[in-house]
Amino acid sequence: MSAAGEGLTAEALAAFRGERLVFRDLGFSLAPAEALVLVGPNGSGKSTLLRLLAGLVRPAAGRLLWDREDALADLPAHAARVVYVGHQDAVKPGLTAAENLRFAAALTGGVAAEALAAVGLERLADLPARMLSAGQKRRLALARLALGSAPLWLLDEPTLGLDTVSIDRFGGLLAAHRGRGGMVVAATHVPLPLAGTRELRLG
Repeated sequence: MSAAGEGLTAEALAAFRGERLVFRDLGFSLAPAEALVLVGPNGSGKSTLLRLLAGLVRPAAGRLLWDREDALADLPAHAARVVYVGHQDAVKPGLTAAENLRFAAALTGGVAAEALAAVGLERLADLPARMLSAGQKRRLALARLALGSAPLWLLDEPTLGLDTVSIDRFGGLLAAHRGRGGMVVAATHVPLPLAGTRELRLG
C-alpha cells in the first residue's frame, strides 16, 4: 500500500449541489491509519463531500491536499489512491458476482476470487448478480475494497442492508486496512465497526 506520508487535508472547502450551497469553510485533516465519520441529516452534504474527495466533483472553493500537494491537480493519480463505494451498489445484474469484479481487478492487480472470499461470497462467484439479495449485492460492492492497495477508502452508508455477521466481517476489512496505514472516510446514519474514529458533523 502506498500510504500517504502526511495524509489528506481539506482547507476551507465549499461545494454546490445544483445551485444550492451545501457546505462551505469545511476543513479537516486525516493521517495514515485514521478514520473520519461524516454525520448529519439527509441533504447536509455527506455524499457530496465524498464525491469531492474522490475527485468526481470540483470544490467551489478551498483546497484538497495529499501530502501537502494539490490532490486534484492530477486526477488519474488521485483515482489510483482512492476506492469509492457509493450508497448505490453499482452492480451489473447480467454479470456474475465474479464478473462484476474482474474489470476493477484488472485495473488494480487484485484477484476477484480473493475479494469475494473477503466478504463471504466465494460460493456465489458464478451466480448472476440479479439473483443476489440486497445484502449480498452490498457485500459485492464492498468486495471492491479488497482489490488493490489504494490508501484512501471513501464509503457512503457502507453497512446498508448488511446483517450482523456481514457487518462484523466488514469491520475486519476496515481494521486490516487501517493496520496497513490506510485511511477511511465514511458517511453513515448508524454506528460503524470502526474503533478510534473522529466525527465531522455537517449541516
